[in-house]
Formats: sequence, C-alpha cells, structure tokens
Amino acid sequence: MIVRRLELEERAIASPLGRSSPLLKLAIAIGWLVALAFSYDVRPAAVITVAALGSGVVLGRLTPARLAAGVAPFWAVAAGIGLTNALFAAANTDPANAVVLTVGPLRLTEAAIIGGIGVAARVIAVVSVGVVFGQTTEPTRLVDSLVQQGHAPERFAYGALAAYQAIPRLVEQLVTLRQARRIRGLRSGWHPRMLVGLLVLAIRHGDRLALAMDARGFGSGPRSRYREVRWGTLDALMAVGALIVAALAVVVGR
Repeated sequence: MIVRRLELEERAIASPLGRSSPLLKLAIAIGWLVALAFSYDVRPAAVITVAALGSGVVLGRLTPARLAAGVAPFWAVAAGIGLTNALFAAANTDPANAVVLTVGPLRLTEAAIIGGIGVAARVIAVVSVGVVFGQTTEPTRLVDSLVQQGHAPERFAYGALAAYQAIPRLVEQLVTLRQARRIRGLRSGWHPRMLVGLLVLAIRHGDRLALAMDARGFGSGPRSRYREVRWGTLDALMAVGALIVAALAVVVGR
C-alpha cells in the first residue's frame, strides 16, 4: 500500500501539472478563489470544481479515486457550513420568500436553502483546488519557485519549508511522549502536559535549524542554484486556460 502510494505521488509530481511552475499554480489557485468571491451561486463553484478536478486528472495524472479520497473528508464540513448558513440566513425573515419548512419559530425559506447550497459548493471548490495543488506540488520545488521566480526572502521561504517538514517529526515525538507516559504507569492518552514537552522539542528543533541556516549563509548574499525553476510554454498555456476558467466563473455567476 505504501509503495503504491509513493508511486502515485511520483507520477503526479512528474506529470505536466507537477512540472509546471509552482508559483504559477499558486497564483492560479488564488485567482480562482477570488473569482468565487463575486457570487454565492452554485454555478461558479461548479465551474471551478470541474476545472480543478479535471486538470488534476488530465494534466496531473491523478486518479479519480485519489481525488475523491482527498475531497471526501470535507463533504461533511461543507454540508454543515451550508446548513448553518441556510438556517440562520437573513432570507428566512423576509416574508416575500417562499417558506419550505417551519419548525416552531424556525422558518426555512427557498432562498435560504439555495444560498446554503451555494456556500457548501464554494467550500467544495476551495477544497478541490487545494487538493489538486497539494498533490501535484513538491514542497521543495514550491519554495524554489517562490525564491527564484517570486523573489521571496530565502530565510523566510526555506524556514517555512523546514517548519512544514517538521510537522511529521512532532507527530513522532508525540507518540514517543505517549509511550514514555505508558512506561511510567500513567495514562497514554492525550494530556495537557504533553503540550509543554512538544513546545520544548519544537524550540530545540527551531534553534538547531536557525544555527544551521546561519552556518550555510541563508540571506547573506547571492547563492547558486542546483535546481533552477524556469518559465515554459506549458506555463503560458496554463495561465491562459486559468484566465478563461476564472472569466467563465464570473460570467455564469451573474
């Protein structure tokens, strides 16, 4: 199972979408999310969702099953947010709207239901964009692109990468802390005192990381690049396609 997952990850990173500029993909993702802000209708969210998942399958070589596994955990979140917005929408207090359901003092109108569905669809669209971006973008290459193409400060960019890659280390250390409590005859479940241990370990790791970055001269002057990230024809085609999708989402939302 682990070997199969690693093979799928390598295939996604080696795909045309994986080889494209991470900075461009980040800009496209942000642009699509901005396009969603112009309307609460379902149609713009549907356009963005289809475009994101479609590009993940065609250009990212992601299987529909893998995409579904990435998006599925957020269906309940989207449904809860949509239901909450529908129940407490201002449209429920407008007597001009048709009432679909009445339970005591609670009135649920057709306009509120449509608005709640639109909010839930937007959540799924945001999640779809994030899943495709995350599964086709190597973290190290993303930082290289931010530094080389986006001219981000090296100390900030590589420090953020190191912090991101330290998350699995903290998870492993949490397991170690639980095992230590079990050996001492204490409860191995979650305990607030574990936060102190994790905080100490995180500070130590951050201190070693800062010393290592200073020793390597990060941010002290120009550096040579082992892996250069360059713009290509695929990036230009993706930018044009992304603009068309964003324009379509804005138009159908009016």
